[in-house]
This record gives sequence, structure tokens and C-alpha cells, in this order.
Amino acid sequence: MKNKSVAIVGLGNSFSEYVLAKIRSEHFDEVWAINAMSGVIYHDKVFMMDPPSRFLDQKFAGKQTDIMKQRLEAKLNIPIFSCILDERCPDVVEYPLQEVLEKTKYAYLNNTVAYSIAYAVAQEVSDIHLYGIDFTHKNVAFAEAGRACCEFWLAIATAKGIKIHIAHNSSLLDTNVPDDKKLYGYHRLDDPIVSTVTQGSMLITRKSKLEPPNPIEEKPNIVGREDIAGVTYEE
Repeated sequence: MKNKSVAIVGLGNSFSEYVLAKIRSEHFDEVWAINAMSGVIYHDKVFMMDPPSRFLDQKFAGKQTDIMKQRLEAKLNIPIFSCILDERCPDVVEYPLQEVLEKTKYAYLNNTVAYSIAYAVAQEVSDIHLYGIDFTHKNVAFAEAGRACCEFWLAIATAKGIKIHIAHNSSLLDTNVPDDKKLYGYHRLDDPIVSTVTQGSMLITRKSKLEPPNPIEEKPNIVGREDIAGVTYEE
């Protein structure tokens, strides 16, 4: 996987952006599914760091139990990384913990997504695309544990030159926070300082100096009803 791009797809709401990415023909060298997402999308690897018995013998995983049981008992010859082998699960392999820890020098791993990011760092991939890795949800008084650990590993990845791409609707690294609200303190100014990315480069400027968005065309067109020469539709 050295110098390859990988998409890691979890169960958060922003996983829908992965579907859009595939519809738009975006390419990933491999797709890694987190837990029950492996029963939904095509994937090259699965990360499920709980022991298989949690799904096969118990109901602690709630509604994920049945879909994970089906995936674990299937033989697709696609590796499912876990903490332990189980003879009932033909695709389950042991996560290469020793190798990952030796290569990364860190043992801060408190959730399954963190294990997948650490594996990507150890594999020296070039790009990590994250979908459905949300942890905090808008308009809901609920947050999942593990965000800090994942953001720690993303910092390690960035320090090693790995490019990070996060779904726009994800709260990870404050991706879904408006540009004029990201820099604490400055967000209270009448003309906030804005941190944004334009054409691949970081831009730090006053909000008032940002170019306004392009105006919406006055004449609407029903997509697919009329073909316009030279125009292709992204959405």
C-alpha cells in the first residue's frame, strides 16, 4: 500500500459522501470498511477490532449484530482484521499489532477507526479519505468516544506527509465548522479571520476579503431534460 490512496468508510452520516464520490468516478486504490459497513459496500479490507464472539454469541452490538454475523460467516477471501481469530469466521485475520506499533512508535488505540488509520500510517499510504467517521453529530445531544484518538493519528499521518481528505459533513478536525468559526477568538470579531483552502493551498484572510460565491443563474434548467453543448452535470 505504499504511496497508494485508501478510503476508510465508517457508519456515520457522512458515509453518503462516499457514495457520491463513487458516482462521480473518484478512484481509491483500496476501500476499507469499518464494522457493519462491510455488509453494505464493496471493500478490500474490514477493520473490526472486537472479537467475533461479540457478534456471533451476544447481542451487545445492537442492530449491527445480524449484518455483522452474516459478514463474519461468509467466505469472501477479503481480510477482516480483528484482535483474535475464530474458526467460525473464514475471513478473519489477526491485526498486525506488533508491526504497526513498531513502525509508528505509538500505542494509543481506543477505537476501531484509530486502528485502521494507524495501519494506513504503517503502510505508508499517500492519501487517506475518510467517510462516515463523524463521532459528533449536529442537533443531537450525543457524541461517540474515540474522536481524540483518531485526530491524534491523523496528526501523525500529516506529519509523515500523508494527505488527509475528510467528508465535508464530518465533525472530524472541525471539517463541518464554517470557515469563519474555526479560529477560536477570531470568530468573535466583526470581521473574522478566516482559514480556508483554495486551489489546494491554505488561505488566511479577513472574511470581508473573500470573494462572494458565484451568483445562481436566473434561468433554471431541469437536469437531464435538456442537453447543453459543452456542459456536463456533476450532481
